[in-house]
Amino acid sequence: MPAEALTEGRLRKVARVVLLDPENRILLLHGHEPDDPADDWWFTPGGGLEGDETREQAALRELAEETGITDVELGPVLWRRTCSFPFAGRRWDQDEWYYLARTAQTAIEATALTELEQRSVAGARWWTCQELTRAHETVYPTRLAELFRRLLDEGPPAGPVTLDTEIV
Repeated sequence: MPAEALTEGRLRKVARVVLLDPENRILLLHGHEPDDPADDWWFTPGGGLEGDETREQAALRELAEETGITDVELGPVLWRRTCSFPFAGRRWDQDEWYYLARTAQTAIEATALTELEQRSVAGARWWTCQELTRAHETVYPTRLAELFRRLLDEGPPAGPVTLDTEIV
Protein backbone atom coordinates (compact mmCIF):
# COMPACT_ATOMS: atom_id res chain seq x y z
CA MET A 1 0.00 0.00 0.00
CA PRO A 2 1.55 3.33 -0.98
CA ALA A 3 1.99 5.88 1.79
CA GLU A 4 -0.37 8.25 -0.07
CA ALA A 5 -3.17 5.72 0.44
CA LEU A 6 -2.98 6.25 4.20
CA THR A 7 -5.37 9.17 4.33
CA GLU A 8 -6.47 10.75 7.62
CA GLY A 9 -10.14 9.87 7.15
CA ARG A 10 -9.44 6.13 6.97
CA LEU A 11 -6.90 5.89 9.76
CA ARG A 12 -7.69 4.32 13.13
CA LYS A 13 -6.86 6.87 15.83
CA VAL A 14 -4.51 5.30 18.39
CA ALA A 15 -2.96 6.51 21.64
CA ARG A 16 0.23 4.78 22.84
CA VAL A 17 2.18 5.19 26.07
CA VAL A 18 5.94 5.43 26.48
CA LEU A 19 5.84 4.44 30.14
CA LEU A 20 8.97 4.95 32.21
CA ASP A 21 9.59 3.68 35.73
CA PRO A 22 11.77 5.42 38.40
CA GLU A 23 14.85 3.68 36.92
CA ASN A 24 14.07 5.06 33.42
CA ARG A 25 13.15 1.66 32.06
CA ILE A 26 10.47 1.51 29.35
CA LEU A 27 7.55 -0.91 29.48
CA LEU A 28 6.92 -2.97 26.34
CA LEU A 29 4.28 -5.59 25.67
CA HIS A 30 5.18 -8.84 23.90
CA GLY A 31 2.76 -9.60 21.09
CA HIS A 32 2.40 -12.18 18.36
CA GLU A 33 0.07 -13.28 15.60
CA PRO A 34 -2.90 -15.03 17.28
CA ASP A 35 -2.29 -18.29 15.41
CA ASP A 36 1.52 -18.10 15.26
CA PRO A 37 3.36 -17.30 18.52
CA ALA A 38 6.68 -17.51 16.64
CA ASP A 39 5.71 -14.39 14.63
CA ASP A 40 6.32 -12.00 17.51
CA TRP A 41 7.35 -8.43 18.37
CA TRP A 42 7.50 -5.90 21.22
CA PHE A 43 5.42 -2.72 21.34
CA THR A 44 4.28 0.08 23.62
CA PRO A 45 0.95 -0.20 25.46
CA GLY A 46 -1.97 1.54 23.81
CA GLY A 47 -4.82 1.16 21.39
CA GLY A 48 -7.67 2.72 19.51
CA LEU A 49 -9.97 5.45 20.76
CA GLU A 50 -13.45 4.35 21.81
CA GLY A 51 -16.54 6.50 21.37
CA ASP A 52 -15.84 10.18 21.95
CA GLU A 53 -12.88 9.73 24.29
CA THR A 54 -9.79 11.90 23.84
CA ARG A 55 -6.41 10.44 23.02
CA GLU A 56 -5.31 11.16 26.59
CA GLN A 57 -8.29 9.23 27.96
CA ALA A 58 -7.62 6.36 25.55
CA ALA A 59 -3.94 6.24 26.56
CA LEU A 60 -4.80 5.94 30.25
CA ARG A 61 -7.63 3.43 29.66
CA GLU A 62 -5.53 1.21 27.42
CA LEU A 63 -2.61 1.32 29.86
CA ALA A 64 -4.89 0.26 32.72
CA GLU A 65 -6.50 -2.54 30.67
CA GLU A 66 -3.23 -3.92 29.30
CA THR A 67 -1.01 -3.55 32.37
CA GLY A 68 -3.16 -2.82 35.43
CA ILE A 69 -1.08 0.34 35.96
CA THR A 70 -3.25 3.28 36.95
CA ASP A 71 -0.89 5.43 39.05
CA VAL A 72 0.46 7.38 36.10
CA GLU A 73 1.59 10.90 35.37
CA LEU A 74 0.72 11.45 31.70
CA GLY A 75 3.07 13.82 29.94
CA PRO A 76 3.31 15.34 26.49
CA VAL A 77 2.97 13.70 23.09
CA LEU A 78 6.50 12.70 22.07
CA TRP A 79 5.96 11.27 18.61
CA ARG A 80 3.31 10.78 15.94
CA ARG A 81 3.42 7.96 13.44
CA THR A 82 1.30 6.68 10.58
CA CYS A 83 1.60 2.95 10.06
CA SER A 84 0.00 0.08 8.22
CA PHE A 85 0.49 -3.58 9.08
CA PRO A 86 -1.18 -6.99 8.74
CA PHE A 87 -2.46 -8.54 11.96
CA ALA A 88 -5.04 -11.22 12.73
CA GLY A 89 -6.14 -11.57 9.12
CA ARG A 90 -6.68 -7.91 8.30
CA ARG A 91 -4.72 -4.73 7.55
CA TRP A 92 -4.57 -2.03 10.20
CA ASP A 93 -4.00 1.58 9.10
CA GLN A 94 -3.27 3.78 12.11
CA ASP A 95 -2.47 7.32 13.19
CA GLU A 96 -0.56 6.77 16.44
CA TRP A 97 0.31 9.37 19.09
CA TYR A 98 2.93 8.36 21.68
CA TYR A 99 2.52 9.95 25.12
CA LEU A 100 5.29 10.12 27.69
CA ALA A 101 4.18 8.81 31.08
CA ARG A 102 5.88 8.03 34.36
CA THR A 103 4.94 5.68 37.13
CA ALA A 104 6.34 4.18 40.32
CA GLN A 105 3.95 1.21 39.92
CA THR A 106 5.99 -1.53 38.22
CA ALA A 107 3.91 -4.67 38.91
CA ILE A 108 2.04 -5.64 35.76
CA GLU A 109 -1.31 -7.39 35.53
CA ALA A 110 -3.44 -7.29 32.41
CA THR A 111 -6.92 -6.67 33.76
CA ALA A 112 -9.17 -6.20 30.75
CA LEU A 113 -7.72 -7.62 27.56
CA THR A 114 -10.03 -8.03 24.59
CA GLU A 115 -10.51 -11.53 23.20
CA LEU A 116 -8.02 -10.75 20.40
CA GLU A 117 -5.48 -9.37 22.91
CA GLN A 118 -5.85 -12.50 25.05
CA ARG A 119 -4.85 -14.58 22.02
CA SER A 120 -1.99 -12.29 20.96
CA VAL A 121 -0.33 -10.65 24.00
CA ALA A 122 2.21 -12.90 25.71
CA GLY A 123 3.27 -10.60 28.53
CA ALA A 124 5.19 -7.45 29.33
CA ARG A 125 8.69 -6.46 30.36
CA TRP A 126 10.57 -3.40 31.58
CA TRP A 127 13.59 -2.66 29.36
CA THR A 128 16.65 -0.50 30.02
CA CYS A 129 17.82 1.66 27.14
CA GLN A 130 20.94 -0.52 26.85
CA GLU A 131 18.86 -3.72 26.68
CA LEU A 132 16.61 -2.24 24.01
CA THR A 133 19.60 -1.05 21.97
CA ARG A 134 21.11 -4.55 22.04
CA ALA A 135 17.84 -6.40 21.38
CA HIS A 136 17.57 -8.63 18.34
CA GLU A 137 13.78 -8.91 18.65
CA THR A 138 11.41 -6.94 16.45
CA VAL A 139 10.28 -3.74 18.19
CA TYR A 140 7.73 -1.15 17.04
CA PRO A 141 8.18 1.60 16.17
CA THR A 142 11.34 0.27 14.53
CA ARG A 143 13.53 3.17 15.74
CA LEU A 144 12.35 2.92 19.35
CA ALA A 145 15.81 2.24 20.81
CA GLU A 146 17.20 5.39 19.16
CA LEU A 147 14.13 7.46 20.14
CA PHE A 148 14.33 6.19 23.73
CA ARG A 149 18.04 7.09 23.98
CA ARG A 150 17.32 10.60 22.68
CA LEU A 151 14.46 10.99 25.15
CA LEU A 152 16.70 10.03 28.08
CA ASP A 153 19.59 12.22 26.87
CA GLU A 154 17.64 15.32 25.80
CA GLY A 155 14.26 15.07 27.51
CA PRO A 156 10.94 15.38 25.68
CA PRO A 157 10.95 17.31 22.39
CA ALA A 158 9.43 20.81 22.33
CA GLY A 159 6.57 19.42 20.26
CA PRO A 160 5.56 16.06 18.81
CA VAL A 161 8.09 14.63 16.33
CA THR A 162 6.57 13.04 13.24
CA LEU A 163 8.18 9.65 12.65
CA ASP A 164 8.56 8.06 9.23
CA THR A 165 5.51 6.19 7.95
CA GLU A 166 5.93 2.47 8.53
CA ILE A 167 4.27 0.00 6.20
CA VAL A 168 4.81 -3.67 7.00
